[in-house]
Amino acid sequence: MAHTEFSSQLLEAAAHDLCVWKKLIDDADVHDSMLGFHAQQTAEKCLKAVLAHERVAFRRTHDLAELLDAVADAGLAAPPFSDRLDELNPFAVEARYGMGGDQPLDRALVDSWILACFEWARIHLLTS
Repeated sequence: MAHTEFSSQLLEAAAHDLCVWKKLIDDADVHDSMLGFHAQQTAEKCLKAVLAHERVAFRRTHDLAELLDAVADAGLAAPPFSDRLDELNPFAVEARYGMGGDQPLDRALVDSWILACFEWARIHLLTS
């Protein structure tokens, strides 16, 4: 598969997670762990889309810090809020399986992070 096709598929997958996030963000009945998962997945897939687009190898991981390091190591501009995105790491696996405790999620704050991350990736794929 061509790198541009793969990167586009990753960005589309991020858009699907972002769509779920947006539909559920105001629903108090949805547990933060479930909502946080979609936020983490949005950021993860955005980072992977940019890395794939730039032909930067990355391993199969949910670790946003590792993916952000790969972005930096490749000399690419970091997404907005890159200093905070790894705070979503516990929502990738641990929180979904009850191993991360009750981690409160500032939904409005995280919304700004993932919307900015998605836009960063979308623009990168369009302009590079």
